[in-house]
Amino acid sequence: MTRLAVARDRTAGAGRTWPDAGAADDGALVSLRQFAAWWDERHRAGRFRVDRIPFDALDSWSFEPRTGNLGHASGRFFTIEGLRVRDGGVDGWSQPVINQPEIGILGIVVKEFNGVLHCLMQAKMEPGNVNTLQLSPTVQATRSNYTQVHRGTGTRYLEHFVGAQRGQVLVDVLQSEQGAWFWRKRNRNMVVLVTGDVPVHEDYCWLTPAQIRELMGVDNLVNMDARTVLSCMPFAQPREDEAVTGDEFRDALVRSYQYQPQAAPVGPLHNPGAILSWFTEAKTRCDWTARLVPLGEVARWSRTADEIRHDEGRHFGIIAVRVEAGTREVRQWTQPLLSPRGQGRAVFLVRPIQGVLHLLVQARPEYGLMDMVEMAPTVQLLSDSPAGEIADPFPRDLMAAGTARVRYDNLLSEEGGRFHHALTRYQIIEVGEDVPLDVPPQYCWMTVRQLTDLLRHGHYLNIEARSLLACLPSMC
Repeated sequence: MTRLAVARDRTAGAGRTWPDAGAADDGALVSLRQFAAWWDERHRAGRFRVDRIPFDALDSWSFEPRTGNLGHASGRFFTIEGLRVRDGGVDGWSQPVINQPEIGILGIVVKEFNGVLHCLMQAKMEPGNVNTLQLSPTVQATRSNYTQVHRGTGTRYLEHFVGAQRGQVLVDVLQSEQGAWFWRKRNRNMVVLVTGDVPVHEDYCWLTPAQIRELMGVDNLVNMDARTVLSCMPFAQPREDEAVTGDEFRDALVRSYQYQPQAAPVGPLHNPGAILSWFTEAKTRCDWTARLVPLGEVARWSRTADEIRHDEGRHFGIIAVRVEAGTREVRQWTQPLLSPRGQGRAVFLVRPIQGVLHLLVQARPEYGLMDMVEMAPTVQLLSDSPAGEIADPFPRDLMAAGTARVRYDNLLSEEGGRFHHALTRYQIIEVGEDVPLDVPPQYCWMTVRQLTDLLRHGHYLNIEARSLLACLPSMC
């Protein structure tokens, strides 16, 4: 499978050359060259504009006098509140946090055409997107949006996910989002199979899983919400009967998706019981608590006319924007956004073990997570981390070894509906067999199949780990 030549173009916007993708187009309704023409046309037709504004120019948003919290007059959508952490019974630090208790729907409609599965994907504008449009699920909507609190038009294709006429449910699971910036945020990740006619709106396009895998190699194209749903799709990975190629890495990757009986001579390093015990033990080591507090009580953060910012200029800011979007349910609105100070980084270290590719998984605490700890990439740096600064010497030394080989390296956007230009460098790095199987207690070697099996349930894999799992099949 060829890699798109546009992979290093950070904007993933209009007006570029998109070559054919060869085998990725087999059985597809449209080729990736036709997709590129459609994508360019969607940019031209959109009439998009996002301008930063002062807080007092927000419409229907205001700071509550008693608490200082920033919220909407309807009491819906989300609020900007404070988060306070106590570590070992002692106050640690506090920060602003997005509190969005309602559960939205991230859903992809799938249908077979001539025996080939297709996903109905959307060219969706979000105000925080670095490049305006990104490839999104069929439905990407908060409960406030799809119940039309904004008094705009209805959510297209919602009927396939809720109500008596919905399609055959293939995936339906609650998954978390960024625990550093959200307070206990969850969304409903869904995939539904339809058999009847589905009229295709001009902002939507049918793509095969193989084509989407190819597009994963383009920076800032497949959005975060699509990636999390795709990671939960059992048919988005290589088939279990896929032939080996003679390429040791790819053969090990394909085998890593396959079920390996416990008695088999090769297979996972750890059985499911050992993994769950490791994960439970990681949770018991957490000696901290977190709770919401009024935004006005957050220490070392200040509010100016147009930003809530850390006194030392670190972490992130809260800003306000005015949005114009000709293709959205509401054509114009204002809202707050969380604006990171720099780029994040998420890295899975991988290596074959007994002929099966294993990923080095980290049990990572994040204070906004509902269950405190989730499985994360080997390395996960927030956007305010200095470039290349990896505090833990164990993964840092492994990545610096001469045998390390970068297998995937792309800049991908985080959620554009709440974050402004939030970018993370996602990498998959293969390390050699000299890397030990015995690892520090917060790490565990796991196969892709073991991780994807856990995605049937919520609160196991964090959003960064799910993004990388969605990218992994693009290397097969």
